Amino acid sequence: MAEIRTVLIANRGEVALRIARACRLLGLRSVGVYSEADAALAHLRLVDERICIGPAAASHSYLDGARILRAAALTGADAIHPGYGFLSESADFAAAVERAGLVLVGPSAAIMRMMGDKIAAKRQMRRSGVPCLPGSDGALP
Repeated sequence: MAEIRTVLIANRGEVALRIARACRLLGLRSVGVYSEADAALAHLRLVDERICIGPAAASHSYLDGARILRAAALTGADAIHPGYGFLSESADFAAAVERAGLVLVGPSAAIMRMMGDKIAAKRQMRRSGVPCLPGSDGALP
């Protein structure tokens, strides 16, 4: 795995603040993204670099994977931490991060796809010996 020196924080609010603090404690350079409406958020005072990723609407900023990847390229980020919500559960975004040669701080696209399918996830957990509550083993009609 490549060495991580710079983490782009692809989120806002409390989770972004926590990630920025963790980066500082770990000696990692951090980049905070923000929409035009979020330029004064607290986490942006803790990061080493800030970059605007678009208009206030999340669909045109925090949920736009291409803008996040462009921000990572422009700032020299090695890794992207999606936090939670927004793109954190998008297997397509995880795959795009991998294709870009970056590290996603989170599960791989393959794991997201497997665990996103609750039936397949439950089957895999049973095969791995994870105790599961009794219930349907398949999709309900």
